[in-house]
Amino acid sequence: MECISVFDMLKIGIGPSSSHTLGPWRAAERWIKHLKDNLLFDKITHVKVDLHGSLSLTGKGHATDLAVILGLSGKDPETMPVDTIDLIIKEVKESNQLKFDNQKNINFNSSESIIFNRNFLPYHSNGIKFTGFEGATEISSEVYYSIGGGFVVQEERIISKKKDKLYNAFPFPIQTAKELEEYCKKENTPISEIVLKNELSLRSEKEIDSELLRIWDTMLECMYLGCHTEGTLPGGLNVRRRAFDIHQKLKGETPYSNPQEWIISIRNTEVKFRQILKWVSCFALSVNEVNASLGRVVTAPTNGSAGVIPAVLMYYLVIEDHAANFNHIKKFLLVAGEIGSIVKKGATISAAMGGCQAEIGVSSAMAAGALTELLGGTPEQVLMASEIAMEHHLGLTCDPIGGLVQIPCIERNVMGAIKAISAAELALESDVKNAKVPFDKVISTMWKTSLDMNTKYKETSEGGLAVSVNISDC
Repeated sequence: MECISVFDMLKIGIGPSSSHTLGPWRAAERWIKHLKDNLLFDKITHVKVDLHGSLSLTGKGHATDLAVILGLSGKDPETMPVDTIDLIIKEVKESNQLKFDNQKNINFNSSESIIFNRNFLPYHSNGIKFTGFEGATEISSEVYYSIGGGFVVQEERIISKKKDKLYNAFPFPIQTAKELEEYCKKENTPISEIVLKNELSLRSEKEIDSELLRIWDTMLECMYLGCHTEGTLPGGLNVRRRAFDIHQKLKGETPYSNPQEWIISIRNTEVKFRQILKWVSCFALSVNEVNASLGRVVTAPTNGSAGVIPAVLMYYLVIEDHAANFNHIKKFLLVAGEIGSIVKKGATISAAMGGCQAEIGVSSAMAAGALTELLGGTPEQVLMASEIAMEHHLGLTCDPIGGLVQIPCIERNVMGAIKAISAAELALESDVKNAKVPFDKVISTMWKTSLDMNTKYKETSEGGLAVSVNISDC
């Protein structure tokens, strides 16, 4: 049984897409490691990168080519200064040289070295092939697949059935929601405690707390930045940032100078009923506007759906419980991560495989379940909330206009966050004995729907709004 950590589901990276930006970036890192392990790195004089399927069809809009350049340059998406990206890309394009793994210069003409191929490779919609040359001689050729949420697998390992993940390492190995529920009954403990015990088999609680705090700080800083940045998003659609304008109308008079003080300021603001949804909308918009600008976000479980979980968690902190502290944040993220891992095992979190139901639907389910536990729900109610949220995203297509994670993606995060809150409230008011649809059934239904869905609605920009709306008219 595969062991997926919470930190596999919640990753820090750079937007706009976990599968099309972070995944190819990590694939470039994996290939460089492969070269070094096989004593080939020093021989490489130039490289070629082939993008296939969805990576090609929406790669320009998702900055896949830029991610490849940054990955080959040895930059870390978790730590590199975001404001240096444009300069690095400009230098590579103007010089036709790339500092390979930040160690040596190699020839690299970006318009010729990165090739967009419309054909799909056999194992996944997001295929990427790296080829290395010594002079005119090919000395390395490796294929990787970006399978969603920043996860990357090598074709060679798929064929040989080798596994990169830990198996049977957790004290509570979980494949399905039903298994999770049974563990909670047996141990008489909430979901967050089961997840924590599993994580403790991999790292210390101090390390867990430190990493969860880093994840939350990144989410908070992202919301803060999005609410305090105005202007138009890059990419050609001329989408105006809305989080700034909404925030200006909502914010109170309490002064603040950093994200932590900002939370206190919002708590001190008199929030009327109608303003609650506006605040949630503002939080979700802010994250995905930062994501669309190649900003740093937390993949949760993807970049395209990165706004749902922080928006719902922020809702809890500033609306539901003003006394909330890190322990509440910890529980929320642990539950959210586990819900996401169950869906990944039973279906997919890749829009290129399952449409947007696999991104916004999953993030909404994660947030709904996590919120339900914080609001006092039982494990059964937590899973009911996740089921409700996921159920009402079934069939949602991925049809980004211009291949950009802007329309309809940004607004879909708002809808996902609001549905998550509604799902939590419904679950808390329900008798779980009367539940008709188990969460596992919704997950399997989502996967069947993914298989039935036409390819043009799976992050190819060949259907839906992507073809109904002309980018030149935006």
